[in-house]
Amino acid sequence: MTRPAKPPTMADVAKAAGVSPMTVSRAFKRDASVSEPTRRTILETAERLGYIFDSMAAGLSSRRTGFVAVTIPSINNANFADTVRGLVENLRGTGLQILLGYTDYDMHEEERLVEQFLTRRPEAMVLTGGKHTPRCRHLLEKAGIPIIETWDLPADPIDQVVGFSNADAGRMMVRHFVERGCSRLGFIGGDTTRDTRGLDRRRGFVDGLNEAGLDATRLVAAGLPPVSMREGAQALRDLIERWPDTEAVMCVSDLSAFGALTECLRMGIAVPDRLAVAGFGAYEVSELSVPSITTIDVHAERIGAETAACILGRLDDAAAPGIPEPLVPRLLLRQSTGGVGN
Repeated sequence: MTRPAKPPTMADVAKAAGVSPMTVSRAFKRDASVSEPTRRTILETAERLGYIFDSMAAGLSSRRTGFVAVTIPSINNANFADTVRGLVENLRGTGLQILLGYTDYDMHEEERLVEQFLTRRPEAMVLTGGKHTPRCRHLLEKAGIPIIETWDLPADPIDQVVGFSNADAGRMMVRHFVERGCSRLGFIGGDTTRDTRGLDRRRGFVDGLNEAGLDATRLVAAGLPPVSMREGAQALRDLIERWPDTEAVMCVSDLSAFGALTECLRMGIAVPDRLAVAGFGAYEVSELSVPSITTIDVHAERIGAETAACILGRLDDAAAPGIPEPLVPRLLLRQSTGGVGN
């Protein structure tokens, strides 16, 4: 059996390039003290030898690890994927890499991940949401690194926030339905404390109904987050069976709204003439479905881009917190509520 080849070392690159190991290290860090011709020679030598710079070892000596820890509640949610893409694209070329943690909408799992991340000394930490266990919040407050809470507007931020009000998104949809002439409104989803942002959307929807003097009891549970198309379909059936005179329904996400829409077709319910259906998140499916689904765009990719700007700003100047202005969700009017969108 052939033994694996021994990987080349920094000393091997230095010897082959005719420089010191320190110069090799500086070349990979793009230190200004290394001339461009020397850097090019070192990088070409490293490529020829198959040498990979050990950033972890370099981090131990410089106390810099070069990674940003990020927690997201779902790995198959297009919105969170867009946010991560915006973050990655705007950190490209900075030397910072993303280490991703999956919480499954569980604050205790988030706490475990945060503790694990902090043992590896990230440059910054990005969290989805503004609600955490008391211990998790304590760990974050004592971390001594930039902390950015996203997709939310916590009343008491730990550090910086890049997000929007989920409650305002719920109120926005109530106003749209009322302006359309609907008064018997329902909500699907947001029934569990695991998805605190979905719960906030439902609370905002209920507050909007109360402010308008309308019935706020047509609330249907739709399962644990993330609510699927299948669960949205079943919840729509439950809603109509219990409140057959319902005129409009907001779903906690576009996926559940698509499920509700397909159930309307199966039940022979005309959308939007008999029942208006709306979602949240501006997923691709909401634009391409027939009829297209009215939704709320929360600028998912922009959240990632602004988060990257916050991180870079803080790492350049730790004394400049500068919480960005909240993002403003945008109502996209489409066919499922009588809009003219495609």
